[in-house]
Amino acid sequence: MASPSPRRPYRWYVLGTFFVFILLHQADKLLIGPLTTPIMQSFGINEAQMGLVFSGAIVVSAIFYPLWGFLYDRFVRARLLALASFIWGATTWLSALARSFPLFVATRASTGIDDSSYPGLYNMAADYFEPKLRGRVNGILQVAMPLGYLAGMVLALMLGKSLGWRNVFFITGGIGVLLAAVIFLTIREPRRGGTEPELAGLEQKTEYRFSWKAVAGLFRKKSLVFLFANGFFGVFPWQVITYWFFRYLETERHYDSTQVLLTMVVAVLVLAAGYPLAGSLGDALFRRTNRGRAIVAATGVIVGAILMFATLSIPVGSTLAFGILLTVTALFIPFASPNVLATIYDVTPPEVRSSANAVAYFFEQLGSAAAPALAGIIALRSSLGTAIMGICTVAWVICFVMLILVAAYVPKDIAALRRQLAERAQAERAADGPAT
Repeated sequence: MASPSPRRPYRWYVLGTFFVFILLHQADKLLIGPLTTPIMQSFGINEAQMGLVFSGAIVVSAIFYPLWGFLYDRFVRARLLALASFIWGATTWLSALARSFPLFVATRASTGIDDSSYPGLYNMAADYFEPKLRGRVNGILQVAMPLGYLAGMVLALMLGKSLGWRNVFFITGGIGVLLAAVIFLTIREPRRGGTEPELAGLEQKTEYRFSWKAVAGLFRKKSLVFLFANGFFGVFPWQVITYWFFRYLETERHYDSTQVLLTMVVAVLVLAAGYPLAGSLGDALFRRTNRGRAIVAATGVIVGAILMFATLSIPVGSTLAFGILLTVTALFIPFASPNVLATIYDVTPPEVRSSANAVAYFFEQLGSAAAPALAGIIALRSSLGTAIMGICTVAWVICFVMLILVAAYVPKDIAALRRQLAERAQAERAADGPAT
């Protein structure tokens, strides 16, 4: 049962709970990056085989995105998010129990089921916060992703050697089960579209439900089509950096554990700051022009591409210069993310927003599923540095072009949604009849 307009303190509690979910889930998901070397040693595998482990979870995640989107738009989102948290815990435990490499590939792939559960979370956040705040809210939530990576890295370095990678997975899996209970017991379902300006103050007797016709209509919005294309290429760099950068610093930059930790902590903290900064800039420019969010996103990806190329071109011995330029690069890497998500909601009716988000994520995962394995293959033939540089710069240049096209078409699609919501509001008022 959907709750009425949420009180302000409670919606911030919800935002905090969602932040914790993303933080801890990302720590569990990305923990495998810092633990790559001991896992490879445990199973006696090479980079290409380890790339299959990474890609397996991405493929499963891509397959499940449309299903999660459909379920979130049809049923109670808060309950489904609790289920996703429980699945997170259970599949992580299974991967910790695997004793053979083929079984580990299979169980690690199963962790992709819950990795695709985010559309409902962001959809609920959109129904707790009005459009003018969504870029900032998305940015706050997405700060949890790099912080989760950082938490996973700290866990790996602090506990990986003393407890072993399997026991670390048991710990993070247990956290997922515990958080499932918290979400199930405390998060209320918000009314779909309840924070849209056109529907504000209305009792909204008509409930607009998911329909396949509405989903098909998503592909008639040109801005969404280019956003989907942007996503197809846009996550290539993220997958490669997430799964291979730690090992790149160890094996090609010859950093010890302390150097890796110091370098990554600074870079990840700056990257985390980039999310709310990008969301706030997008919101501010959006108030001036409907193209604002797309402009901020496009600027971020092209600057990030240039800086990443320059960073990886620095000679191995130049540790200080590499660290400084990597940190500057990190600030721009997340500029697209909160603005792309907010733009999806700017042009999509409330009843299919989870599906629209899921379709975007589906294309992201579909496109990038091969990225870790591809990077592993390139690393065997050349180097990890070459793999990271080539994949990141090419993908981000393509994304820049896609986001410029989004900026060209998004005003028309935003205007169409606002008209649609205004017509719904008018119909609600007419149904109420004249006051007596």
